[in-house]
Amino acid sequence: MAERKLRGVTVLQVPAFTDIPWLVHGFSTRLGGVSDVAGEKVLNLGAVEWDTRESVEENKRRFQAALGAADHTLLSLHQIHSDVVRSFDSVPAKQCKGDASVTKRPGLLLGVRTADCAPVLVVDPKKRVVAAIHAGWRGTLARIVTKTIGQMQMEFGCRPQDLLAAIGPTIGGCCYEVGTEVASAFAAKFANASDFFDELRTGDEPNPLQWLNMMPPGHQPPPNKVLLDLKKANRAQLVEAGVREENIFVTELCTSCDVGRLFSYRKEGAASGRLMAVAGIRA
Repeated sequence: MAERKLRGVTVLQVPAFTDIPWLVHGFSTRLGGVSDVAGEKVLNLGAVEWDTRESVEENKRRFQAALGAADHTLLSLHQIHSDVVRSFDSVPAKQCKGDASVTKRPGLLLGVRTADCAPVLVVDPKKRVVAAIHAGWRGTLARIVTKTIGQMQMEFGCRPQDLLAAIGPTIGGCCYEVGTEVASAFAAKFANASDFFDELRTGDEPNPLQWLNMMPPGHQPPPNKVLLDLKKANRAQLVEAGVREENIFVTELCTSCDVGRLFSYRKEGAASGRLMAVAGIRA
């Protein structure tokens, strides 16, 4: 992904996406906003206790202007860590609950907010359909990426092999600690679940995740925490859904490792803001 400073706002964009003239897209950073946290001006794009509605709205205006989409209607969901996919042909009367949205209507800008979870954008360059997905561990476990692509196929006739997909800033497998019960839940649903996890290492584990792979246990009990790679898990879902590997773009940025440019709830706690990933069709 390329980092660009547009109208004073720093955004991340996928070169293959910017080559599509009708597409507007971007992943926000914390740079270029008016919100104040601990004396720092940041681009917070979500409702948090320490920020004001006025500042968030101004940040949204700046973000959309930076993307050349000031005249688009931003649609964001009331996110509930689910597998609910919403399809929009017009502006709804009230905010909808869910964690993924799809549209082919020009002038609508689909957005998802994150502060560690995986933001995934999917684009069909042929059918002119876009999707924005919020994939935390619960949504990933529920296969929200797979279900969004299924919605695109059923409603708009999209072919997975035609799709482009991008996974934006997410907490990395280097930092995202979860309980072993989460890994067990993934193992029950995904044959390749062990690829998404690593043990917290002390340097002397001869057989990582032996408990998850159902191998004979060693002398030590399984760890209380393991590391989950959300980007790897969602990339695998894209591939399994039929998206070509060369059409999947994944940033190496970890939200927890790079709080100078990004927000991380795991790292910053209540002082964290919210990032936003958007995709839309130019009016």
